Amino acid sequence: MKRQQGFTLIELVVVIIILGILAVTAAPKFINLQGDARVSALNGLKASIQGANTLVYSKAALAGLEKASTATFVDIAGTPGTGATEIADDVSTIFGYMDGTKTNFPRALEISIESLDADITTGSAASTDNSDWVLFSDGDTVKFWQNGAPAACFIEYTPATATSSPTFEPTPDASKC
Repeated sequence: MKRQQGFTLIELVVVIIILGILAVTAAPKFINLQGDARVSALNGLKASIQGANTLVYSKAALAGLEKASTATFVDIAGTPGTGATEIADDVSTIFGYMDGTKTNFPRALEISIESLDADITTGSAASTDNSDWVLFSDGDTVKFWQNGAPAACFIEYTPATATSSPTFEPTPDASKC
């Protein structure tokens, strides 16, 4: 009698079940990588803004402008000063930190940012000029989105006041991104 070589149906079913269990266990670790990457990018932008604000505050303090409660222009490439018109490398400050003017951030961070005309609440943040970031400023706060990110995935910058430093509020979790 010849013996047949091969797997039985039960052996194949057991292997398929084991592979299914492994797939269900491992899949959640890889499903939201894009959301995690967007949150990391937002945290990186937050750190960049904090670093730029530290440098801007230092320049403002050297010029004695760190207590100015009205918009004062600080030349981030040269010497601080005041003036009615912005120069290409000036940022406007309030209490020594960058205010909510939308031109401040591309200048201070040296990244490509497109300014939106309206706050987005649904859909996704889409840049028409292929910028890395899009922002909306209403003067009191500035919201940043990564180009193409969902509207709920943003970081919000609130300028300094007489009693507090600027605040940064990133999206708290990757499930929104």
